[in-house]
Amino acid sequence: MSNVKEATKIGFAYVGVVVGAGFSTGQEVMKFFTHYGLYGYIGVIISGIMLAFFGRQVAKIGTALDANEHSSTINYLFGKYGIIIDYVLTFFLFGISVTMIAGAGSAFEESFSIPTWLGALLMCIVIYITLLLDFDKIVKALGIVTPFLIVIILIIAGYFFVNGHVSIAETNNAVENPSLVWGIIQGFVYGGLAFSVGFSTLVAIGGDADKRRISGLGGIIGGVIYLVLLALINSGLLAEYPNIKNVEIPTLALARTISPIIGVALSIIMLMVMYNTILGLMYSFTARFTVPFSKKYIILLTIAMAAAYGLSFVGFSSLIDKLYPAMGVIGLVICAAILVKYINRKKENEKHIA
Repeated sequence: MSNVKEATKIGFAYVGVVVGAGFSTGQEVMKFFTHYGLYGYIGVIISGIMLAFFGRQVAKIGTALDANEHSSTINYLFGKYGIIIDYVLTFFLFGISVTMIAGAGSAFEESFSIPTWLGALLMCIVIYITLLLDFDKIVKALGIVTPFLIVIILIIAGYFFVNGHVSIAETNNAVENPSLVWGIIQGFVYGGLAFSVGFSTLVAIGGDADKRRISGLGGIIGGVIYLVLLALINSGLLAEYPNIKNVEIPTLALARTISPIIGVALSIIMLMVMYNTILGLMYSFTARFTVPFSKKYIILLTIAMAAAYGLSFVGFSSLIDKLYPAMGVIGLVICAAILVKYINRKKENEKHIA
């Protein structure tokens, strides 16, 4: 039972990092899945399977290598070309962190009328304090929001399944581009994006786990939870698509339709989700260049958080448009390398058996 508990903790932490601001706001889900009607569910399934399979593999690799940051895993996957992927990924980890800080500023203003600059600053301060704690406490912090996110999404999806204005039979007529091909393509791209966001943190979590079997199960649990959440939030958006297709934070619009209390609860959860993503990515970024919790770690963390806060004023939507597609491609490259290693290892095992 303790093994399952540890695996579940890993799974919740994995979900806590990859959900990101776009997931909880509905923007990512709308862009990658909802626009394609029922065919978007094919993309949802593809993304969920990718998160579960590749999450399992990379968590096990992290445990085997006793990794506390991603460079050893990247070198294992890419050999002499690993240094290129390493620095590109590290750059984008920082970039996505900046995006999430900008998103936090926007969420504070939209939900609680707190100025964007102050909301972003508050998020940076909380992240900075948390990253000075030991790693086990960081993992617990990453996983704490996941149960609340599951509950709020179940409420939203359940309500609009019963009360939505668009029935399942009418779905493809209500959306703008009900395309099977694009549903499949976007499933792979989004899977790459979500996996790349969680990759470095999952490596470190896997490295902190006692056994490969436990860390691998944690990766699967996280992927399955993510698949279910993705399908549920997509169903809610589809049920009200004509009314929320041009809304900046569509899930918040859905929540407020149910009840102001649900709206406030989702606003708080959105901020917690952004906190999770920034926390995981900034830890991965600083741990890549320093020994975690050392003096150099604290110095780099201080500089990185100050720089991220300043860069966040570029704007949330502008940063998403520039960074997310490229991050998706990087994720697919890493997934391809993991798949090649997995296939080669299976072939070697078969030879030894023969």
